[in-house]
Amino acid sequence: MNDTLRYKDYLAQVEYDAESDSFHGRVLNVRDVITFEGRSVAELKREFAASVEDYLEYCAARGESPERPYSGRFIVRVEPEVHRAIAAAATRSGKSLNLWVAEVLERGAAPQADREAPRRKPRALARRPRNRG
Repeated sequence: MNDTLRYKDYLAQVEYDAESDSFHGRVLNVRDVITFEGRSVAELKREFAASVEDYLEYCAARGESPERPYSGRFIVRVEPEVHRAIAAAATRSGKSLNLWVAEVLERGAAPQADREAPRRKPRALARRPRNRG
């Protein structure tokens, strides 16, 4: 069993260990190591929250800022031809490269059900042409 939990923007991957009949989790979206475990789902969730709180308190006691889960910035390396193609696509759409890429990534990351939902026609295409005569 694999699954994820979320607490205060921290995401954790959870695995069930049948041999020990317990759940083990690790926070995914920070470089620091934050782990937790529990024998029930309720205990697992409680221990996850407690581990995150312990981490935040530890950072505060040391006068350090805790790692922020997902800053909203990341670097993607692509071939120059791909870079050229997406820059052209962004220009054609009248958007900055950053906005165009963010929108494409957001659509790609949407849950499968959202991607399979029937799409409405864009408003400009749904209008009837005017008679010009």
